[in-house]
Amino acid sequence: MPPDATLTQNPEFAGPGSTMWLAWVDGTARPNPGRIGIGHVLVSPSGLRAEHSDTDGRSGCNNEAEVRAILGALAAAAAAGARTLTLHSDSRFAVDCLNGLDSTDVPRLVDLLATVRAAMDRFDQVRLVWLPRHRNAEADRIARAALGLAPKPAPAKRKRRR
Repeated sequence: MPPDATLTQNPEFAGPGSTMWLAWVDGTARPNPGRIGIGHVLVSPSGLRAEHSDTDGRSGCNNEAEVRAILGALAAAAAAGARTLTLHSDSRFAVDCLNGLDSTDVPRLVDLLATVRAAMDRFDQVRLVWLPRHRNAEADRIARAALGLAPKPAPAKRKRRR
């Protein structure tokens, strides 16, 4: 785990005999393009949680920030000894590109995606799962904190029509 990670016990993820690690990631660029902040939550099969927030002084677009967040989570999972990982991201671009459903011609992103694929190949299994932004609020909060930004307010609940 990174030295500045926050560890807590989260028994709801503990599954008997499970070897699957879980991660939720998010990246942000402010302005877009601008400074990059990344964040991830990593949960071990026994329920141990690690949160990590970082900015390494890079600048780039929101897509680069999202892909760098995935790379950071992969590095943390590998350092913790994970062999199987399910990674959740609200970036359709990153998930689709890494799952082979989309591509880009932007040289900087092409190279970065290749680096992420190489990192994924070091695991026995990596699943990349897209989820809606409102279900990734914790990783978003951590990524925004890297840039000193406040968490986004919760979306207003809409009244259902009858």
